[in-house]
Amino acid sequence: MELARSHRSSPKIAGGMTLIELLVAMTIVSILLVLAVPGWGNFIAERELEDRANALLHALDRARSEAIKRGGRVHVCPQTGSPCPASPAPWESGWVIVPATPAGDSLEVPIAAEGRSPTGVTIRGNRPVADYVSFTSLGYARRIDGALQMGTFTVCRAGFRVRRVVLANSGRARLEQTSDQCP
Repeated sequence: MELARSHRSSPKIAGGMTLIELLVAMTIVSILLVLAVPGWGNFIAERELEDRANALLHALDRARSEAIKRGGRVHVCPQTGSPCPASPAPWESGWVIVPATPAGDSLEVPIAAEGRSPTGVTIRGNRPVADYVSFTSLGYARRIDGALQMGTFTVCRAGFRVRRVVLANSGRARLEQTSDQCP
């Protein structure tokens, strides 16, 4: 015996949203955006600051390695458009790594260059490293006149923690994160 099947069709459900559901969803998305955007901006600003400190650290490391590899002086200078080392310039304008010529100036093709820092990021070196950093063929940081060159670069952005790139007596550089706040 065969059972009769019922061919009742189930009611079709509409696939869209009601206006109220759409408004509730848009309200939730708006609230999430309002809460997330300021945090995202701070995250980006913090990463830009960290990037600048790391870029300077790596430039110093590369210049030291190049000096040892080439067997001659290599300079790291702020980008000014004039031969390196030149008159003081702000480090946040970017920097260039160049080999020194026998005459002591740097008219050779740059080894590497770094562009301008994002707006609001400042980089200041204390007196021994304010103008340039020069590495000898042995990897030591020495001024052109032969004086010891060790110092600290302060990388800052208002409202964030200070980053320091410290150049040691040996010519090695390291990154130091502090709890100090940038002015």
